[in-house]
Amino acid sequence: MQKENYQHIIDQIKGTPAKLVVVSKTRSLEQIRPFYENGQRMFGENRVSELVEKQAALPKDIEWHLIGHLQSKKVKHIASFVALIHSVDSLRLLEEINKQAEKNDRKIPVLLQFKIAQEESKYGLKMPDLAHFQVEDYPFVIFRGVMGMASFVSDKPQITNEFRQLTYYFSQLKTLHFSNNPDFTEISMGMSGDYEIALAEGSTMLRVGSLVF
Repeated sequence: MQKENYQHIIDQIKGTPAKLVVVSKTRSLEQIRPFYENGQRMFGENRVSELVEKQAALPKDIEWHLIGHLQSKKVKHIASFVALIHSVDSLRLLEEINKQAEKNDRKIPVLLQFKIAQEESKYGLKMPDLAHFQVEDYPFVIFRGVMGMASFVSDKPQITNEFRQLTYYFSQLKTLHFSNNPDFTEISMGMSGDYEIALAEGSTMLRVGSLVF
């Protein structure tokens, strides 16, 4: 645990709406525990299998976030406990989450992931994908906000513009679909290399791993 880096981020977000999700993917239980002992409760995982293993082994008051690409067929493995799915990148996936949430007699919180990066390898929705979107079609889903990943570049103006694009999508969705929804508040953007830009552009949820490990 890079305690100095971790504390620096905690100090930066103090007094703001932003929260820190420690990205624990590929990290061992021994590496994760010091964060828990320090009061950290939100952890993010990329792979379902790893998330399931860690959830079983670590304290039950941890909020587990699925932040990586999620296949519809794997939703059932995390539906009973996942605290937030950041990576809803298709309506097909959203339908499966709704279905598995109903089976588990709970509502699953999600973020809609948008493609804001120029890299083809990045997943995400585009606004036209939601042309026929109706919140009422997903009674077992809690829509919490949006998520996006900036391009992996050193060009700060480009990263800034991409984060601004996500903030714009959030505002559009809030107006079009969630104006009466007090749950729709989150903008998940910013990782180890660009979290300070994300904070400046309105991020409410940082996903930081390598910098704090």
